[in-house]
Amino acid sequence: MGVMEKMRNSTASILWILIFSFGVLWVLADVDFFSGITQGPTSLGVVNGDEISLDEYNQRVSFYTEQFTQQTGSSMTPEMRALYENQAWEDLVAARLMQQKMKDLGISVTDSELMDMVTGENPDPFIRQQFQREDGTIDRVALRAAIEAPENSEVWIMIEQQLRENRRQQKMNNFISSGLRVSSLDIKNEFIRNNSFADLRYVRFPFSEVSDDEISVSEEEMREFYRNNPDRFQRSESYRFRYVSWDKTPTRRDTLNTVQEIEDLRGAFANATNDSVFVRRYQSSTPFRGGYVNVDDIREEFRPVIDLEVGEVSEVVMVDGNPHAFKKIDQRNNEIKFAVLSYKVEADPIGTIDRLAEEAEEFRFYARSDGFEEEAERSDLQIREASATKGNPFIPGLGQSQILLNSLEALRANRISEPIELDDQFVVVQMIERIPEGVRPFSEVRSQAETAVRNIKRKELVYSRVQDMLNDISDLNELAASAGKEIRNADGVRMSGSSLPGAGRELEVIGAAFSLNENEMSGAIKGENAVFVILVDELDMADASQMSASQRSEIRNNLEQEKFMAFNQVFVDRLKEGASITDNRNRILR
Repeated sequence: MGVMEKMRNSTASILWILIFSFGVLWVLADVDFFSGITQGPTSLGVVNGDEISLDEYNQRVSFYTEQFTQQTGSSMTPEMRALYENQAWEDLVAARLMQQKMKDLGISVTDSELMDMVTGENPDPFIRQQFQREDGTIDRVALRAAIEAPENSEVWIMIEQQLRENRRQQKMNNFISSGLRVSSLDIKNEFIRNNSFADLRYVRFPFSEVSDDEISVSEEEMREFYRNNPDRFQRSESYRFRYVSWDKTPTRRDTLNTVQEIEDLRGAFANATNDSVFVRRYQSSTPFRGGYVNVDDIREEFRPVIDLEVGEVSEVVMVDGNPHAFKKIDQRNNEIKFAVLSYKVEADPIGTIDRLAEEAEEFRFYARSDGFEEEAERSDLQIREASATKGNPFIPGLGQSQILLNSLEALRANRISEPIELDDQFVVVQMIERIPEGVRPFSEVRSQAETAVRNIKRKELVYSRVQDMLNDISDLNELAASAGKEIRNADGVRMSGSSLPGAGRELEVIGAAFSLNENEMSGAIKGENAVFVILVDELDMADASQMSASQRSEIRNNLEQEKFMAFNQVFVDRLKEGASITDNRNRILR
């Protein structure tokens, strides 16, 4: 009775609260507040306030897809598409940043410049390609007619936009290159580095010869190394997750169906008058070669063609798990010309792939309501755990997978993903933990710090021992005999090289060799994996005055290109660091 009495006494207050709430809802609905919430982002991304549209992104992905198909003749795998989707996004972001920088620098193309690119004495290569006569001159009459034709107005607008953008980019490249000049000294040094050689001998004292028992590492030394080298223990954002999978390996029925496809084409293959066209038309996985092959050079798996009559097609033969049919086209003496019709056995898109996709979707649906472990047990699926790092598409246990990494980056803790199609399997993932970037705690990297300190001490110990030996020895042969070591030869070592014959990558040792005189023995040199003592037998230093004009020009071009490529990537990275970039791909695409 007490509760009912209170409700009756509060009726007036409750009514006023309801009236106020309905009023607020009416106002919010009138200003279309709720549709704004449910609609989400209207663009794929924003770079410093400049939007990247979904259409623009899709056009870039389609361009890459078509280019891939034309170059390879095959369809794109899910993994390859994920890589190109990432590339399309990065390209569009970089393009926006460059356009904004060009605007800031005042880099533009005037209308008179544009007209000169179309109708000037030296038109743009695109215009020249379209209107050039056989003698190399421009057909001005045809060009003028194309410009003035009303039906071409929209086409010319697009051409002018592209020409203008190309010229702006060229000006930007020239702006960057102007600060990357290659000096005469740069060219001289590069010529000397590429054309100077040394013949030397060396004795090598590997760091690995010092055992762990000879070195002690204290807790304080490890912690001091950890404090002084935080960059060595940085981690990117990472993910721990578990997953179940469905294998896309072709079934026995898929194999039988592929064999039957080849079998059904055997008659047409035998009757074909142009085998090159036939093999290409039916998209054989083995390309048509067209030449004669000596019988002895025919690979073992293709040898059934030897016993055929000219024009005859073999029975279907399995080679590396894929069906093949061979046709002998011609034979002259001991040489045979033949064609191969073969298909790679793949999982059937409907009978196998769609069935697996449905199973994965069904698992995802019930796992979200009943629990990941419960549904895996009900479906008799094995749960596996794995980890991944942001920016690194290699995932232990699953291999290279950009598409899976993209999905993990968008997944919150304990959430279950949609089915993810990889090249060889479907997976459904549940995120266990998202680990933020930063310096890993000492407890996690204690063993790494211990190993690092131990290696530093090991190197110092070997270096000290070799120096002590050199206090009493000044001859390489005597040093080798005293240490029980072998003297190794390294002839023709290039000054610009990085690898020392018999020792691997040793830049410090190679650099030291060219600072010595002939027959001069070095002191102890700390290398990558050992301490070295070297003696230069012969030194052939290049004379830059002997450099030809063509060599000078080639070196200049190479250095300019190297500098431009290196700076351009750094330039874009710096623009990204200072930019406001909003990425809505996870909300719109996935």
